[in-house]
Amino acid sequence: MQIQPIHTEQQQQVILEVDRYRQLANHHYQRYFEPIEVVFNLRGRTAGMYKIKVVGGISYRQIRFNPWLFAKYEEDSWGNTIPHEVAHYIADCLYGFSNIKPHGREWQEIMNDFGAEPLVRANYDLRGIPTRKVNRYAYRCACRTVDLSSYRHQKVQRGLQQYICRDCRHSLQLEKHYGQLAE
Repeated sequence: MQIQPIHTEQQQQVILEVDRYRQLANHHYQRYFEPIEVVFNLRGRTAGMYKIKVVGGISYRQIRFNPWLFAKYEEDSWGNTIPHEVAHYIADCLYGFSNIKPHGREWQEIMNDFGAEPLVRANYDLRGIPTRKVNRYAYRCACRTVDLSSYRHQKVQRGLQQYICRDCRHSLQLEKHYGQLAE
C-alpha cells in the first residue's frame, strides 16, 4: 500500500509546532531566534534535516521534513523529529554549527530543555514510502569502514573532496562498491 504524504493543512500544523519550539527557545534562552523556513521535500529514510544553504554569500537556514514519514509515523514525528530538528537550529544559533558535534552535549541539552528525549536515529520501515536507489561505496580509514554515497564518492574520485575520519583523523580510502541500496 502506497503511503500518501501529509497534506497542506497538516504541513501548516507542523510549521506551527516548529514555531512553538522556537518560541520556547526564545523564552528559555532569553533571546530572539528568527523564524525558520520549513519545507516538506525530503525523501527516503530521513525524517528531518536541518540545513544551512549559502546563496550569493548569504546563509539561509531551513528545516526539511519527509511528508511520507510524517504520515506513516505521526506520533514519532511530533514527539521526536520536530524537536530534534529545531534543536539543531537553536544549537547552530547559540554555538555555531561548526563549533559543536551535531548530536553533542549542546544539542542534547536543548532537547532536554524542550522536554524531548535526545534520540539520534530512528529505524523506519520504508514499505509504502517512495525511496530512491543510490550507489554506496565502502571507504576505509585506520579504525573502521565508512559508507559514502555515490555523490561523495565522485567528489573524492575527481579530487574535489577528501574525507577524514573524526576519530582516528586518517584519510578515507576506497575499499569496495556495494551497488544500489534504498535511501
